[in-house]
Amino acid sequence: MKRATNLLNVASKSRNFGKIRQFSSDSVKASGNLAMEPKKTHFGFTDIDESEKEKKVHSVFANVAKKYDLMNDAMSMGVHRLWKDYYVGGLQIPYNAKILDMAGGTGDIAFRLLRESPTATVTVSDINQPMLDVGKERAEKERDIQPSRLEWVCANAEEMPFESNTYDLFTMSFGIRNCTHPEKVIREAFRVLKPGGQLAILEFSAVNAALKPIYDAYSFNIIPVLGEILASDRASYQYLVESIRKFPNQDEFARIIREEGFGHVRYENMTFGVCSIHKGTKPRK
Repeated sequence: MKRATNLLNVASKSRNFGKIRQFSSDSVKASGNLAMEPKKTHFGFTDIDESEKEKKVHSVFANVAKKYDLMNDAMSMGVHRLWKDYYVGGLQIPYNAKILDMAGGTGDIAFRLLRESPTATVTVSDINQPMLDVGKERAEKERDIQPSRLEWVCANAEEMPFESNTYDLFTMSFGIRNCTHPEKVIREAFRVLKPGGQLAILEFSAVNAALKPIYDAYSFNIIPVLGEILASDRASYQYLVESIRKFPNQDEFARIIREEGFGHVRYENMTFGVCSIHKGTKPRK
């Protein structure tokens, strides 16, 4: 597969990170009353009970499933295709690899994986059945892939129903920021990967400071309007814009991956940090 290196030559290689997060003992002290309060998380810029987030995110993607790929094209002016091509093209996929593509709903990454490695089998998993339904329909129309090499499983990324030490490669594209506990997703990815298996996550990230004013103006003023025009759903795309700002930056996310046991952790920025590719390896025992 040709990789759009010219257009994506703004990528910058990361450094490995050795620092471990330190937690003050004061931060874990709580009164008996506070301990009984529901834990809070964010849904975009809104604070909600943790128990509510999964349902709210599920609703967002059920609403946008049929327009998801159209909206990706509109929001990124088609550049998301180049990001995904570069992401998949840079993976080391073993012969006859077993791959788990989590939050892979519409099949965008899975189809690229099979084109890159026709001997692989890909389990496409998503918490949202409408997204998987769109992916299954698309798979039947993709003439250059074998649908028999695809498995579709509706599942929660924080509690995967897959056996430990099963997969050679774990991929996740633009999905982990929507999870309530990203660290649990990384922990589960570590569990289901074989020793020596690879983690590769593509996600929106912290944009370069010089570009941030323009990027913010476009994100908050244009993307929700596109959502309203093309998908009749302004609120869902407002959430998607806000969710990007609430996700850990590149260094913080790399640290989470390292703390969950992965080695050789690194990231690569694309388009001035609009998104990043994070990678890690499950150590061999």
